[in-house]
Amino acid sequence: MLTRRSFLKAIGGSTLVGLALGSYAFAVEPLVRLRIARYRLQPAGWPAGRRLRIAALSDIHACEPWMSAARIRGICARANALEADIIVLLGDYVSGMRFRTGDVAAAVWAKALADLDAPLGVHAILGNHDWWDDVDAQRTRGPTIAGRALQDAGIAVYSNRAQRIETPGGPFWLAGLEDQWALLPREEQARYGMTGLDDLDGTLATVTDDEPVVLLAHEPDIFPRVPSRVSLTLSGHTHGGQVRVFGYAPVVPSAYGNRYAYGHVSEGGRDIVISGGLGCSIAPIRFGSPPEITVIDLG
Repeated sequence: MLTRRSFLKAIGGSTLVGLALGSYAFAVEPLVRLRIARYRLQPAGWPAGRRLRIAALSDIHACEPWMSAARIRGICARANALEADIIVLLGDYVSGMRFRTGDVAAAVWAKALADLDAPLGVHAILGNHDWWDDVDAQRTRGPTIAGRALQDAGIAVYSNRAQRIETPGGPFWLAGLEDQWALLPREEQARYGMTGLDDLDGTLATVTDDEPVVLLAHEPDIFPRVPSRVSLTLSGHTHGGQVRVFGYAPVVPSAYGNRYAYGHVSEGGRDIVISGGLGCSIAPIRFGSPPEITVIDLG
């Protein structure tokens, strides 16, 4: 029989559990944890035995206190220690979050990212928040403050272009798309949704030989359109849903829901890895989806 005393105890216990989980999701997982998510793949079109280690950092969302310049420098030091051949940045350096105590200027977070170092260099694309939070770029279609800051820091930025990368084991092409959600709708055109500046066909047309291609695309929604010519697609944007329970995310910023929410997905002989990212968007909460550096070993 449920007595008043036992009922109050149950309510009190549930409240304490809720407070503990909320504190963890708000103050521990997004601020303290950092995991290394590792994948070892042999994608179609990637030569067997041609080894390449890629470290991917995504969705930094620089702001105080959640992603300060000091924390970014610490993440960069951790990434450098992974001995990657190449480091890629998958977009969304700008905060895009109201719940913050202060901003981190573009020049400051870019200077912190300049600490990254890899034999084949550091290469970047932009994300939707790098466009959305830039009033001038929305009006003129770029360039963005984020893109200029990265370039000033010596980091190559890819906007619908590909570059042939030479390695001791053989060359490959690194291709990077401009953001698929770059331009917010003008008020009178709101019903038409956001406008992407990505050009998948044009980007791949700049690949001039049969060497394998690694594609950087901030949002994973492009993946169903990516041809088998591309050995591997790398994306971020989703934060793994930011809240994941038993591998399921209730909210994912993707037209495909949980299909491309997180991790390695193989479809039709094509492969994509979606990073869980590092920062937070909308709200400073992570639960079951801790900040991560994503490492992919090919070959």
